[in-house]
Amino acid sequence: MIGFYNYTVILTYIGLASAVTGIYFAMDGKPVVISVIALLISGLCDMFDGKIARTRQRTDAEKKFGIQIDSLCDLICFGLLPGAIGWAVGMREIYHYFILIFFTLAAVIRLAYFNVMEEERQKKTKDVRKTYEGLPVTSVALIMPLVYGFRKNIGNEVFSDVYAIVMLIVGIAFITRFKVKKPQMKTMLVFVGIGALEFLWLLYRYKFR
Repeated sequence: MIGFYNYTVILTYIGLASAVTGIYFAMDGKPVVISVIALLISGLCDMFDGKIARTRQRTDAEKKFGIQIDSLCDLICFGLLPGAIGWAVGMREIYHYFILIFFTLAAVIRLAYFNVMEEERQKKTKDVRKTYEGLPVTSVALIMPLVYGFRKNIGNEVFSDVYAIVMLIVGIAFITRFKVKKPQMKTMLVFVGIGALEFLWLLYRYKFR
């Protein structure tokens, strides 16, 4: 079989499976909260897949494969799933379509740019990356569930526009040139804690409705 098969890609594939499940639920239109939880799970997997990958001595080909497979999965998890959720919550107006397309396009551009720059960086140094340029696509795994948590407060009729505005802002942030410090383990654990709180909050508020 073509490809590389070892434990370093397991979390990446689990995150992808979660995202695909979330997209299918979003296409069905209910319960949308499962799609939002799937986004949280994908974010959790993506947060630690790099850490696991670095525990193995990999060939250059395996490293390049890891970069590519991670970005392809990220596109589905964080470039398509948030849009599918947007569609499920009522983003059906013409201007919504443009925002949905822009969001995914911005994610594609960012991920492709990251791949090129990361490959160039690895030719010059073996050091671990310390900063990102632009908002990482993984950030939507915390941002969009938080926004969705207020759906009841905002009301279904208005919520699709609120969700669309957040998607537009996040999409712009994907491709805006600014530095973001790469989170260290303590910060990552804080993010995990925030994600866990969001998960419990969503379960309490929506109970799979």
